[in-house]
This record gives sequence, structure tokens and C-alpha cells, in this order.
Amino acid sequence: MFAVEVRDHIMIAHSFRGDLFGPAQKLHGATFVIDVAFFREALTQDGVVVDIGRAHDALKATLSPLNYQNLDALPQFSGQNTTTEFLCKHVFDAMAAAAREGRLGPGGEGVSKIRVSIEESHVARAWYEAAL
Repeated sequence: MFAVEVRDHIMIAHSFRGDLFGPAQKLHGATFVIDVAFFREALTQDGVVVDIGRAHDALKATLSPLNYQNLDALPQFSGQNTTTEFLCKHVFDAMAAAAREGRLGPGGEGVSKIRVSIEESHVARAWYEAAL
């Protein structure tokens, strides 16, 4: 299995509902480092998994509307705890759409799996991984 991974980061604010979250129920900020890995069984004729530049552009396009935002105020997240795990799936869905729509360049249709990992601090991260 071959893979290529791209990385970016966002700075956000959000809060959580529920006693489970203790002090994180109050508005707080976070800087998330997001890694997206694209997997395929064989390389393209050009010898790549996907075009790294296009993959990075797709990730930036997904993260840009979230950067420097209070996620609690965004309509697409209304009523949702925007946990690290939840955001992994949000980014995954956008990256899967990019692969299916050809925005990763020639060969993007051959991606068999995507993993999105979000590091919320130097001691904690979450990920979501699934086949396409």
C-alpha cells in the first residue's frame, strides 16, 4: 500500500456542551494540526499516489472557512460538539469528495482509503480512517 500525506493547521475557538467536557464547556481556543493521508494499492503511471500540490490545495480549501472562526457560530456545526473526532470526519468527507470529483488530479479516482489525523496538542490527537 502506497500513501502520501499533506498537512496544514487552523486556529479556532469553540465550546462543548455536557458535563463530560468539564472546563472545555467554556469558550476556548485551539490550534489544530491536520494531516490527511491518501492510500492506493499501486502508483499512477506518473509514479505518484495523488498530486501533492492538488491534495494540499484541497485541504486548504476545506480548512480555510474554519480558520480563525468560532465553530459554535458556524451554521454547518449548529448544535454539534465540534470535538477533534467530529472534525476528523468533517475533513475526511471533504477530502473523499475531492478524490471522487477529480480535484486531486489524475489518479485521484484510484485512492482506496483516506486517513485524517488532527493533533490538538503535543499529547493528544484523533483520527478518522475509511475506505472510499
